[in-house]
Amino acid sequence: MTIMVRDLPVNERPREKLLASGPDGLSNTELLAVLLRTGTHEKSVLRIAEEVLAYYKERGLVAIAHIPASELAAIHGVGQAKAATILAAVELGRRLAIAEAESAEVVSGPEDVAHFAMPRFRFEQREHFAVMLLDTKNHILGLHDVSVGSLQASVVHPREVFRTAVDYAAASMILLHNHPSGDPTPSREDIAVTARLVKAGKIMDIPVLDHVIIGRNRYVSLKDKGLLS
Repeated sequence: MTIMVRDLPVNERPREKLLASGPDGLSNTELLAVLLRTGTHEKSVLRIAEEVLAYYKERGLVAIAHIPASELAAIHGVGQAKAATILAAVELGRRLAIAEAESAEVVSGPEDVAHFAMPRFRFEQREHFAVMLLDTKNHILGLHDVSVGSLQASVVHPREVFRTAVDYAAASMILLHNHPSGDPTPSREDIAVTARLVKAGKIMDIPVLDHVIIGRNRYVSLKDKGLLS
């Protein structure tokens, strides 16, 4: 016999639990069930939510941020309307995280850089190289993409990096890029590109203060590792 949500006690139903106690106490399955809203004649909405999460088990929950709507909609019991709801919720969460991070206006260390940049980069599937521009008091003037793709000297050219800094009259900058693998350990190429841009910063009188590599909920500061020069 299939147990439907309506068969559960009221205080055990996902939507009612959320309204009574807030979303923090709900599991991923229950949160997803709230978005899906209804099940089918054969399956409860909780069962469909479990199957969606199981479908992405190998790639992890973050996979939902990248999947096309057609792939999500193809899961039995989801369909196009529910897929659109899930993806809209994921994007709204991403934008809220970015907005919260951007409330930090002053950089005092790599942890501030990571806090500001991680919501933008953590779900990207390709490497993004960006520059964080600072004024004389280390207030953030902006975070700007320079290139997308592999981090190579031929792609990350000082001309493009410092053109943005000059346009914004930046006093200094911090280099950033993400590792889609989730491991922020710097590669030899990362170190070589950093050295090249540090040298260019000295010539341009726009010092490169750090290079922060973003991974999955982790980051590495090349300055902290003694790899900046």
